[in-house]
Amino acid sequence: MATFQYEALNAQSGKTEKGELNVGSQAEALARLQEMGLAPIKVDPVKKEGPKKAKAKRGAAKGKKGAKKGLGDMEINIPGLGGRVKEKNLTIFTRQLAQLTSAGLPLLSGLRVLERQEKTPTLRRVVGDLAEVIEGGGTFSEGLAQNPKVFNKLFVSMVKAGELGGVLEVVLDRLAQFMEKAMRIKGKVKAAMFYPIAVLVVAIVIMGVLLVFVIPKFKDVFAEMMGTGLPEFTTIVLNISDVVRLNAMGTLSGMFACMFTFAMVGRTHFGRYILDKMSLLFPIIGPVVEKVAIARFARTLGTLINSGVPILQALNIVKDTSGNVVVSRAVQDVHDSVKEGETIVAPLEASRVFPPMVISMVDVGEKTGDMPQMLEKIADTYDEEVDRAVESLTSLIEPIMIVFLAVIVGSIVIAMFLPLIKMIEGIE
Repeated sequence: MATFQYEALNAQSGKTEKGELNVGSQAEALARLQEMGLAPIKVDPVKKEGPKKAKAKRGAAKGKKGAKKGLGDMEINIPGLGGRVKEKNLTIFTRQLAQLTSAGLPLLSGLRVLERQEKTPTLRRVVGDLAEVIEGGGTFSEGLAQNPKVFNKLFVSMVKAGELGGVLEVVLDRLAQFMEKAMRIKGKVKAAMFYPIAVLVVAIVIMGVLLVFVIPKFKDVFAEMMGTGLPEFTTIVLNISDVVRLNAMGTLSGMFACMFTFAMVGRTHFGRYILDKMSLLFPIIGPVVEKVAIARFARTLGTLINSGVPILQALNIVKDTSGNVVVSRAVQDVHDSVKEGETIVAPLEASRVFPPMVISMVDVGEKTGDMPQMLEKIADTYDEEVDRAVESLTSLIEPIMIVFLAVIVGSIVIAMFLPLIKMIEGIE
């Protein structure tokens, strides 16, 4: 058993009441307050401190919090201030809100509780805005729609469907599960890509140091000992060193120009389509990208339909949140097909993005009327395949990158030793 301090609103008298409850968890405390006819505002565990010290800390925290809240209000009035919220923080917020509403806590009280304990300034300000919208008579989805940089169309549409169906707590739980699984998959893919990127950076740094500082010293030695009779491979490496060393700014400018051009091409619709198409066809990485895209498509569409979002609206949301232009075009074809009263399967098959197994399962789900559950099964299957593919990718990339680094450094070392070997042969 634990002791929880609470602050709650008495609906009959309209007064705020404070007290303590001895229960097993915070959820039980919230349920007990509901039974007592009180609307919880704050429920916190009692710390092992003296009453005076705890009271002093609460007073100081309250004053500090009030000052921060005042600054947050000032931020709202400054145009353009704010920003995006990290995916991890948003996922935690969604999970906590789902737990509070499932425990019977009113939505407004839950938002106020989360606002008090939120440490991220941007998210705390946004949660406060949401609470103010609800206090003003608006709906939760309307408040979410006013913060498009934080809550995407998927989030807003699911909440709106939950409000209309009276199952907001269920929808929030599904949304939290969806975000947790998406974040887990993204984290694994990022972890798999970290190693090759790190090795590539190390290889570039080592090659730069050798070309700029080490090789020129060998060039001076070779010029004194052998003149111009250097092996062809050594001459090539020395020329590359001269270009990099004598045109350092030009080399760096060329690298940045290539990166800038690549980024600008990726911002155009056609360029983005080509890059996404290449990512799906690229050896080794392509299958992982394809599995991630299919899992995201299936889970997003299944979650939306299962939450009560109309199929055409759900397809539009999936198209906007797919993260891949090739998949987005395929979903747009599916939307047009459904809009004309046709099936989902034909455009999926014509896109050549989705494998036969996915198409067959979607076909079965469409015919049996069990589409959401079938899509969830597809997503679970491909999430597992992504896990296995990422593990295989990691184990395969490690030796490839080691060999790549060895070839780069080894080639430079061999180029420097060839003249020495030639000199030794000449002496013999």
